[in-house]
Amino acid sequence: MVEKHKLKVVLLTGRTIEQGVGKELGKITSEYAESVSVCYMDPEDMKKLDIKDGANVQVSTAFGSVVVKAKKSLRAPHPGVIYIPYGPWANVVVDPETHGIGMPTFKGVPATVEPAPDKPVLGLSELLKQQFGKG
Repeated sequence: MVEKHKLKVVLLTGRTIEQGVGKELGKITSEYAESVSVCYMDPEDMKKLDIKDGANVQVSTAFGSVVVKAKKSLRAPHPGVIYIPYGPWANVVVDPETHGIGMPTFKGVPATVEPAPDKPVLGLSELLKQQFGKG
Protein backbone atom coordinates (compact mmCIF):
# COMPACT_ATOMS: atom_id res chain seq x y z
CA MET A 1 0.00 0.00 0.00
CA VAL A 2 1.37 3.42 -0.98
CA GLU A 3 0.67 6.25 1.43
CA LYS A 4 2.24 9.68 0.80
CA HIS A 5 5.28 8.07 -0.82
CA LYS A 6 5.50 5.39 1.87
CA LEU A 7 5.10 1.78 0.93
CA LYS A 8 4.09 -0.88 3.43
CA VAL A 9 6.24 -3.96 2.84
CA VAL A 10 7.51 -7.15 4.40
CA LEU A 11 11.24 -7.14 5.18
CA LEU A 12 13.36 -10.21 4.62
CA THR A 13 17.05 -10.41 5.46
CA GLY A 14 19.61 -13.02 4.56
CA ARG A 15 22.90 -13.79 2.93
CA THR A 16 24.00 -12.69 -0.53
CA ILE A 17 27.07 -13.58 -2.54
CA GLU A 18 28.17 -9.94 -2.44
CA GLN A 19 27.72 -9.83 1.34
CA GLY A 20 29.79 -13.01 1.72
CA VAL A 21 32.59 -11.70 -0.49
CA GLY A 22 32.56 -8.36 1.35
CA LYS A 23 32.72 -10.13 4.70
CA GLU A 24 35.77 -12.10 3.55
CA LEU A 25 37.48 -8.85 2.55
CA GLY A 26 36.77 -7.48 6.03
CA LYS A 27 33.83 -5.87 7.76
CA ILE A 28 35.53 -2.48 7.82
CA THR A 29 36.04 -2.38 4.03
CA SER A 30 34.00 -0.24 1.69
CA GLU A 31 33.17 -3.37 -0.34
CA TYR A 32 31.48 -4.92 2.68
CA ALA A 33 29.58 -1.73 3.57
CA GLU A 34 28.37 -1.31 -0.01
CA SER A 35 27.21 -4.94 -0.12
CA VAL A 36 25.06 -4.72 3.02
CA SER A 37 23.80 -1.12 3.11
CA VAL A 38 21.32 -1.86 0.32
CA CYS A 39 17.66 -2.75 -0.03
CA TYR A 40 16.57 -4.95 -2.92
CA MET A 41 13.14 -3.96 -4.18
CA ASP A 42 10.64 -5.07 -6.78
CA PRO A 43 10.96 -2.74 -9.80
CA GLU A 44 7.22 -2.00 -9.72
CA ASP A 45 7.46 -0.94 -6.07
CA MET A 46 10.32 1.37 -7.01
CA LYS A 47 8.08 2.92 -9.67
CA LYS A 48 5.30 3.42 -7.10
CA LEU A 49 7.74 5.37 -4.94
CA ASP A 50 9.20 7.17 -7.95
CA ILE A 51 12.75 6.10 -7.10
CA LYS A 52 15.57 4.90 -9.31
CA ASP A 53 18.20 2.22 -8.79
CA GLY A 54 20.77 3.52 -6.31
CA ALA A 55 18.46 6.09 -4.67
CA ASN A 56 18.50 6.45 -0.90
CA VAL A 57 15.48 5.03 0.90
CA GLN A 58 14.53 4.91 4.55
CA VAL A 59 13.37 1.54 5.87
CA SER A 60 11.46 1.69 9.16
CA THR A 61 10.09 -1.02 11.43
CA ALA A 62 8.87 -1.14 15.02
CA PHE A 63 12.51 -1.72 15.99
CA GLY A 64 14.31 1.08 14.18
CA SER A 65 14.92 3.02 11.01
CA VAL A 66 17.86 3.05 8.60
CA VAL A 67 18.77 4.69 5.30
CA VAL A 68 20.10 2.35 2.60
CA LYS A 69 20.50 2.34 -1.19
CA ALA A 70 17.57 0.95 -3.18
CA LYS A 71 18.54 -1.68 -5.70
CA LYS A 72 16.33 -3.21 -8.36
CA SER A 73 15.86 -6.85 -7.49
CA LEU A 74 16.83 -9.33 -10.15
CA ARG A 75 14.52 -11.87 -8.50
CA ALA A 76 11.32 -9.96 -9.23
CA PRO A 77 8.41 -10.04 -9.22
CA HIS A 78 7.86 -9.88 -5.48
CA PRO A 79 5.71 -6.79 -4.86
CA GLY A 80 5.49 -5.69 -1.26
CA VAL A 81 8.67 -7.53 -0.24
CA ILE A 82 12.09 -5.95 0.34
CA TYR A 83 15.39 -7.66 1.09
CA ILE A 84 18.34 -6.29 3.07
CA PRO A 85 21.47 -8.47 3.33
CA TYR A 86 22.65 -9.49 6.80
CA GLY A 87 24.81 -6.81 8.38
CA PRO A 88 24.74 -3.81 10.70
CA TRP A 89 22.17 -1.92 8.58
CA ALA A 90 19.72 -4.85 8.69
CA ASN A 91 20.33 -5.26 12.41
CA VAL A 92 18.93 -1.77 13.00
CA VAL A 93 15.49 -2.78 11.71
CA VAL A 94 15.04 -6.34 13.03
CA ASP A 95 13.83 -7.33 16.49
CA PRO A 96 16.88 -7.78 18.74
CA GLU A 97 14.92 -10.25 20.90
CA THR A 98 16.06 -13.82 20.26
CA HIS A 99 13.20 -15.53 22.12
CA GLY A 100 15.64 -17.93 23.77
CA ILE A 101 17.03 -19.42 20.56
CA GLY A 102 19.98 -17.08 20.07
CA MET A 103 18.83 -15.66 16.72
CA PRO A 104 16.54 -12.71 16.06
CA THR A 105 13.71 -12.97 13.57
CA PHE A 106 15.24 -12.04 10.23
CA LYS A 107 12.22 -12.81 8.04
CA GLY A 108 8.71 -11.42 7.71
CA VAL A 109 9.21 -8.12 9.54
CA PRO A 110 6.48 -5.53 8.79
CA ALA A 111 8.16 -2.37 7.48
CA THR A 112 7.70 0.79 5.50
CA VAL A 113 10.03 2.11 2.83
CA GLU A 114 10.10 5.68 1.59
CA PRO A 115 12.35 7.87 -0.54
CA ALA A 116 15.10 9.60 1.45
CA PRO A 117 16.93 11.77 -1.09
CA ASP A 118 18.16 14.21 1.56
CA LYS A 119 19.35 11.59 4.06
CA PRO A 120 22.75 9.91 3.78
CA VAL A 121 23.53 6.23 4.05
CA LEU A 122 25.71 6.22 7.14
CA GLY A 123 29.13 4.61 7.08
CA LEU A 124 29.81 1.79 9.53
CA SER A 125 31.41 4.00 12.20
CA GLU A 126 28.60 6.56 12.01
CA LEU A 127 25.93 3.86 12.11
CA LEU A 128 27.46 2.20 15.17
CA LYS A 129 27.85 5.54 16.91
CA GLN A 130 24.21 6.46 16.15
CA GLN A 131 22.85 3.10 17.28
CA PHE A 132 25.12 2.28 20.21
CA GLY A 133 26.97 5.48 21.07
CA LYS A 134 30.22 3.89 19.94
CA GLY A 135 32.28 4.21 16.78
